[in-house]
Amino acid sequence: MGASRFESSVYEHRLRAAAAAAAQAGLSGLIITPGYDLRYLVGSRAQTFERLTALVIPAVGAPTLVVPRLELASLRESAVVELGITVEDWVDGEDPYDLVVAALGGGSVATAVTDSMPALHLLPLADRLGRSPVLATEVLRSLRMVKDPAEIDALRKAGAAIDRVHALVPQLLVPGRTEAEVAADIEAAILAEGHSEAAFIIVGSGPHGADPHHEHSDRELRAGDVVVVDIGGPYDPGYNSDSTRTYSLGEPSAEVAQHYSVLQRAQKVAVDAVRPGVTAEQVDAAARDVLAEAGLAEYFVHRTGHGIGLSVHEEPYIVAGNDLPLRPGMAFSVEPGIYFPGQWGARIEDIVIVTEDGAESVNTRPHDLIVVPLPN
Repeated sequence: MGASRFESSVYEHRLRAAAAAAAQAGLSGLIITPGYDLRYLVGSRAQTFERLTALVIPAVGAPTLVVPRLELASLRESAVVELGITVEDWVDGEDPYDLVVAALGGGSVATAVTDSMPALHLLPLADRLGRSPVLATEVLRSLRMVKDPAEIDALRKAGAAIDRVHALVPQLLVPGRTEAEVAADIEAAILAEGHSEAAFIIVGSGPHGADPHHEHSDRELRAGDVVVVDIGGPYDPGYNSDSTRTYSLGEPSAEVAQHYSVLQRAQKVAVDAVRPGVTAEQVDAAARDVLAEAGLAEYFVHRTGHGIGLSVHEEPYIVAGNDLPLRPGMAFSVEPGIYFPGQWGARIEDIVIVTEDGAESVNTRPHDLIVVPLPN
């Protein structure tokens, strides 16, 4: 495996699967512009500009990459050359949309485009096709939701790296330091542990812990604070970590300890519920039911989890109403939380991968409320 992408054989398999899925859906093909779908299919981190770059995957026939000549150098990092994909380059004054239509092989059957395609390209493309394309989301979601062995290995490495960061967090949580100062140290640790960037850092101390999407502020940590630390980011070749642990500066009150023990049980019950055939909403209900039995249902204000991979948030979503049966290889967070406005909050989050008979967690740090001793 290279530093920025997988071996070419991984992408070769994905391209074949995408073409087969397009054919099964009755489409003439897929048109993929830069974004996570393009990165998934050929390992390209190309960006979207006013000049069109598009991977055309016909349902029948070989794929073609339409790319501006001045962007040809961007192909070097991808698997395009090794895979022998036909490259149709174009220069200003030529019409790239005609090249896309030709690469599809003609016909009047519906074509699907990636959901990140800018309107700047979608509208002229629809004009050339003579009809509005449909979204490729439904075709690609079934592929991207089920991780292959290379992706699972990448998620394990990302999980281990963010676990090493969480192991350092207690020494950073010192009364008098601000959330922002702690976050800066965490960012440095995330990069030092091999991530390409810190995608998000939540340091929610005291009442800020009751805001699930708080980031960090100039609030100073205080003795007695409960602190939610939710961190993650991409780890080459671009698969994300995401893990939350909750810390207490000094021994927690009896009430905090009691409520947290219920949360810990809810998270464990939800992870234990994960196995093939169980639906996403059943995992959500497993966590929610434990909290409801303890009278804490109203304090759990978000879904139990989200899929993860090249995107921090992707399908499957572990939420009420999602009757999608789980399949081996699906990867998602299990992260129930409790939030008491103006007081404190707590969340426990692991990334799990569905196995043939249960779930494997890529995060192995303790789930207990982590008590940070106060300085003498």
